[in-house]
Amino acid sequence: MALSVHSYHDPSGFETLAGEWNSLLHRSAADTIFLTLEYQRTWWHYLGEGELLILVVRDDGEHVSTIPLFATDDPHPLTPHPLTPLTPLTLATVGCVDVSDYLDLIVAQGREEAVYAALLDYLAGPSAPAWDMLDLCNIHQDSPTLTVLPALAKARGWAVSTARQEVCPIVRLPGTWEEYLDTLAGKQRREIRRKLRRAEGEASLRCYIVGPEHDLETESEDFLDLMAASSPDKAAFLTPRMRDFFRQLARVTYDAGWLQLVFLEIEGRKAAAYFNFVYNNHVLVYNSGLDWRAFPQFGAGIVLTAYCIRHAIEHGREVFDFMRGSERYKYQFGGQDVEVRQLVIRRT
Repeated sequence: MALSVHSYHDPSGFETLAGEWNSLLHRSAADTIFLTLEYQRTWWHYLGEGELLILVVRDDGEHVSTIPLFATDDPHPLTPHPLTPLTPLTLATVGCVDVSDYLDLIVAQGREEAVYAALLDYLAGPSAPAWDMLDLCNIHQDSPTLTVLPALAKARGWAVSTARQEVCPIVRLPGTWEEYLDTLAGKQRREIRRKLRRAEGEASLRCYIVGPEHDLETESEDFLDLMAASSPDKAAFLTPRMRDFFRQLARVTYDAGWLQLVFLEIEGRKAAAYFNFVYNNHVLVYNSGLDWRAFPQFGAGIVLTAYCIRHAIEHGREVFDFMRGSERYKYQFGGQDVEVRQLVIRRT
């Protein structure tokens, strides 16, 4: 029996698929928090624009793919990219682009070729919107999407281009803190040890992870205020709509057991914070806040990063992922680049 493609054009599709969305994601090669139902639904509610188009592929009733797209004439309303000029109609991945570090199409492993052939059949047919460009952002360098989908599209005579979109420095964690420190350059290793010794000698310093004993809404507001204090760019980024997105994302990921909201306090004042996720035994650094004017002698950002990495090692995590961006401090802590790429298909 041929694969069948079903479409959902409004947010009720998220609810209809709630019972099977994440189960399929766990069976795919693209199992990332940014493709979970919780994240996708939250992103669309607060940041989505255009027409939602969730495609579901079934094989004799078996759910083998979820393809969350949206149709827009402005594919990246937050940040334009060189491969993405304005077009009459673009289909983009739900979540593109700035706040979703890893994205892809969700396909059961081993079914990519058949599913992507069915997807292109659908997109070439009368049921699809009159699209001009399929723009898929932030795809991990190892994704089968980057090899399977371009070949099928080129066979139809469609134009295909790929490019490195960003790097994500990651640290593969060893079994002990000392083993980790030994992987760093000598100067950085000595700096971390010195700052930790000083921090741990201060009775006024406290590091904690938000848990059931805390009020999540209050802690989330404190994080957003710290994030805005970090730089003028972050302050401008945190529009009212973006703040609402972060508030709800904190709630849904906390309820799912994925949120790791970490604060460093000095003399009772929050000096630094991380908004992390713990997913598939990886720690994902989503965003940060730093009051760099307060207690500059402590190096609060360095201390909190070291605490988070040490905590990850002590809890047996496999990877500490700094995610998108090539900031210098990520490499000082041992980050090694993986790429995320943009795949663009133009119908010709």
